[in-house]
Amino acid sequence: MKRRAHAGRTRSGGFSLNAFTDDEFRDLHLATLEVLEQTGVFTDDPETMDIFESGGATVDRATGVVRIPPRLVEAAIDSSPERILAAGRSPKDDIMLDPGRVGFTTFGEGLKIADLETGEMREPTKQDVADTARLADYLEELDTYELAVGAHDMPTATASIHSYEAALLNTSKHVCAGPLSRRETEAILDVAAAAVGGREALRRRPIVMIGVCPVSPLKLPKECSEAIVSAARAGVPCLVLSMAMSGGSAPVNLAGTLVVHNAEVLAGIALAQLTSPGTPVLYGSSTTAMDLRLAAASVGSPECGVISAAVAAIARQYRLPSYVAGL
Repeated sequence: MKRRAHAGRTRSGGFSLNAFTDDEFRDLHLATLEVLEQTGVFTDDPETMDIFESGGATVDRATGVVRIPPRLVEAAIDSSPERILAAGRSPKDDIMLDPGRVGFTTFGEGLKIADLETGEMREPTKQDVADTARLADYLEELDTYELAVGAHDMPTATASIHSYEAALLNTSKHVCAGPLSRRETEAILDVAAAAVGGREALRRRPIVMIGVCPVSPLKLPKECSEAIVSAARAGVPCLVLSMAMSGGSAPVNLAGTLVVHNAEVLAGIALAQLTSPGTPVLYGSSTTAMDLRLAAASVGSPECGVISAAVAAIARQYRLPSYVAGL
């Protein structure tokens, strides 16, 4: 099992970056609770509505709006584990996601890939998933593999399953998959379980992580919520990753964007904890600012760096493992 170096611990010297003070974090947290309680989040999944309602949220089934009280949100944060095992298919590739430690992974999914033979940009195939997984398996600096590309040559309804199979067979590291329905999620979990000896063995050694993205602003659509619920019931880690854009799907100021981002992620985490208290979750972000000239996400911009530092600090305040993308 690997444990990476600590980052952000108090020491006598060295460089550190503080995104905000404790008081500023408290303001952001309280604003988030207000949004979740007063504005709420949207879902079109009846089962998700049932889970929230049974936990004490107010559900308007005509509009799909779920209003989540502060006590429910804070209870979900408290019940989420601080440490997560991201197991590899081989125990030598296990990595423990401990507080303060920093690791590295790939990011996805790329919509195009440069062909190694011709140099042309084309849509990726299942073989490309296998090749990128094998490359990640070789690189010592990468601790896990997220699907860098997708199997676009496979039927849309099963592409994520094919992608996970290709990744599983070409790396012994932990894999993060991105299913878009309960059916896909359950199929991926079945494939992972077959590799480790069954669903209970998978619960003990989760070799797969289920990644989901709420839709900004403030939506947990069916494809997202179904994956969260299936992952929670299986006891495998679930990455809830917001991709809000300042000036597009979130307020143009960064503070307002962080509130929307935080509300989306915490709503997903609350759903996971209401489904199965104590289930492992990660606080995720690929949030950035929108390029107002091109109406595109400005990944790699100074605003992206500021937001990424801020969301990592938020996750640390909540004692949650974080996954920050886009740098």
